[in-house]
Amino acid sequence: MVEPKFEIQMLHDRVMIRLEQEAEERRSGSGIVIPATVKMANRLAWGEVCGVGTNVRSVKVGDKVLFNPEDQFEVELHAQVYLVMRERDLHAVATQETDHGTGLYL
Repeated sequence: MVEPKFEIQMLHDRVMIRLEQEAEERRSGSGIVIPATVKMANRLAWGEVCGVGTNVRSVKVGDKVLFNPEDQFEVELHAQVYLVMRERDLHAVATQETDHGTGLYL
């Protein structure tokens, strides 16, 4: 017997985010190599929105968002880890065009 497949629909103000994979090592602005073993406290992360609930207003599927990955709910689907959080827990969204942004680009 074949199991039916279910499509995931996010509810209310919930957002599902796929974490971007961090590089093994990073470089500072001055070129200093920072090994992957160095952890920074309270570091925000970028991720891609994979699903949004019906009450989400500011982001859509495919947007890159900035958020705190700590204390969020994780779910694993097909060997990929996703985070589920409220829209209000997002700190920023990266867009191609804006009239009131920071002037910084990814």
